[in-house]
Amino acid sequence: MLSIAMVSWFRMPPFKEKFRLEVADRLHSAAIHLLRYARQQDVAARQAPARLSALSVLVFGGPVALGQLAAAEQVKAPTMSRIVAGLKRSGLAKIESDANDARRIRVTATPKGEHLLQRARARRIRLLSKTLGGLKETELDTLLRAAEITERAVSVASVRNKK
Repeated sequence: MLSIAMVSWFRMPPFKEKFRLEVADRLHSAAIHLLRYARQQDVAARQAPARLSALSVLVFGGPVALGQLAAAEQVKAPTMSRIVAGLKRSGLAKIESDANDARRIRVTATPKGEHLLQRARARRIRLLSKTLGGLKETELDTLLRAAEITERAVSVASVRNKK
């Protein structure tokens, strides 16, 4: 059953909807530019972006089944199999049989993989920190608050979409 608050969420006044779309457009563009800029640092890791992204899921999310990793990265299982094979060859991930189902495999980041990813992340963060170096403290406070708000909105939307 829809509450009045939910109905009003769907029927937003046109000027508010237009403003929300403008904010979404600007955030989308800024996020893409920010990530492309930060990605410059990834050449030092000597790994393809797809490998670094999958490794990030493993390092920050823990061991997962191959299918879950493919879903998290929004690729098909055969594509993820190739990515994981590359991570394994590089010593960045290991593949183990699932304790509950021998047909399934679990992928885990190795200590080498964790170290590589943490160094890559630190390089990106240092670059972004230097980029923000010319901003005033009030501007940095605004960006911190915007990051917190964005994280919360995405978290709420993720929970809502799982229902």
